[in-house]
Amino acid sequence: MNASDHIDQLIADTDDWRGRTLANLRKIILGVDKDIVEEWKWMGSPVWSRDGIVAVGNAHKDKVKLTFSHGASLPDPENLFNNGLNGKVWRAIDLFEGDEIDERAFQSLIRAAIEYNQAKAKKKVASGTRARTAKSKDA
Repeated sequence: MNASDHIDQLIADTDDWRGRTLANLRKIILGVDKDIVEEWKWMGSPVWSRDGIVAVGNAHKDKVKLTFSHGASLPDPENLFNNGLNGKVWRAIDLFEGDEIDERAFQSLIRAAIEYNQAKAKKKVASGTRARTAKSKDA
């Protein structure tokens, strides 16, 4: 079973508001960028990636949690993040039964996470190029 099939199964098995919420978040995430990849990690967590992890989703007993690996580095003008606010790296959005998400703001947050990953990837490539150039000059 591939990652998307696992996520489909998780949503089907979570046949209450949490499954519907996770399905809606997934639809929004995948709609932001056609190159977002779905992964299945850590023994049962849906992960959405684009040049690095964008977000990890989980359906808990009383909430749906969407964790952004580098959330502390992302702009959040609409204050969607409501968990992990004191951390230095990750941030999360916890949604409880009846909660709605501002779709426009959520899409902006997904785009910001992708841009962060792409900038980080470019920086890594650039530093690798400088290191190779320095080695060839020494030779």
